[in-house]
Amino acid sequence: MTSPATLKEVLHQLTRPAAPQLVESHPSGKLRCLACGHRCLIAPGSSGVCKVRFHDGQTLRVPWGYVAGLHVDPIEKKPFFHFLPGSDALSFGMLGCNFRCDYCQNWLTSQALRDPAADPSRYGGRAYSEIAPEQVVALALRHGARIVTSTYNEPLITSEWAAEIFRLAKAEGLKCTYVSNGFATPEVIEFLAPWLDAMKVDLKSMREATYRRLGGQLKAVLDTIRTLHRRGIWTEIVTLIVPGLNDSPEELRELAQFIASVSVDIPWHVTAFHSDYKMSATPSTRVDQLLMAANIGREAGLRYVYAGNIPGAVGDLENTRCPQCHSLLVRRYGFAVLENHLRGDGHCPNCRTAIAGVWK
Repeated sequence: MTSPATLKEVLHQLTRPAAPQLVESHPSGKLRCLACGHRCLIAPGSSGVCKVRFHDGQTLRVPWGYVAGLHVDPIEKKPFFHFLPGSDALSFGMLGCNFRCDYCQNWLTSQALRDPAADPSRYGGRAYSEIAPEQVVALALRHGARIVTSTYNEPLITSEWAAEIFRLAKAEGLKCTYVSNGFATPEVIEFLAPWLDAMKVDLKSMREATYRRLGGQLKAVLDTIRTLHRRGIWTEIVTLIVPGLNDSPEELRELAQFIASVSVDIPWHVTAFHSDYKMSATPSTRVDQLLMAANIGREAGLRYVYAGNIPGAVGDLENTRCPQCHSLLVRRYGFAVLENHLRGDGHCPNCRTAIAGVWK
């Protein structure tokens, strides 16, 4: 069994110096990391909150040259519903996270350096596989994927690695996306902007106390959503409805109203929690809770509201309809696209209303 300490030592060898845009020197000899909202001030010999970006005494070292997860997924699984529906995405991820969510559904990768129980070798798996950026892109092309996606763990903390893969992918005509908790900085968004086409952001709560419990800050996530929209990076927002944590009508209303204040065209996915990790005693989200949240989103004026993680149980809330004439545009079951009438120019074929998203 690989212990977390040994895994940490091995991963420290699979690193490169941080991008100059994502690190600042400090008079104390410490280095300020700018990859996420923690803005960690890191002393020599120490790492940031994420456990994967560390000060080796001279430079800030960051993850490079491996993946902990690599798989071809439908883009709907990310979930993106308004970004090339029906396309495949080559999904890749590393290890580590800047949050510590008790309900994390990818805890074996996100918490591998923080929780001994998350060591993948305990479950018959390998913690990582070494690979070059060129190989990741070659695999995407070989499998006919139109998109490459940094996901599974928190991609912001491994942005240099993702940016190099994205640079090569763009040269091959592929689209590039992030699946993120959104705890970003203006500097990391600026760094990624030349290559990043879309980001899925988890908006977990509208309560600062909840974000503190999870290991972040609400304001930074709200600022990320505003910045992505202002820069024209396609954004979809997911809220995992966790019973007892963020499922009150009052909080969901605040959340939906915030999204609408940025743009009523941002898709909002309300998804079902299932008992996992340190919240195994918490009941899974009921269908009626998802339907309530979706109705709140529509009342707030959001044009595209979806309910997920319970395929076939949420009525029409897996489908995309025209906000003007309500014609069925994309019909789905879970992650499968059964009909797509937006393959042309992204306009409703019935009334010609432009449908927000990336369709070709």
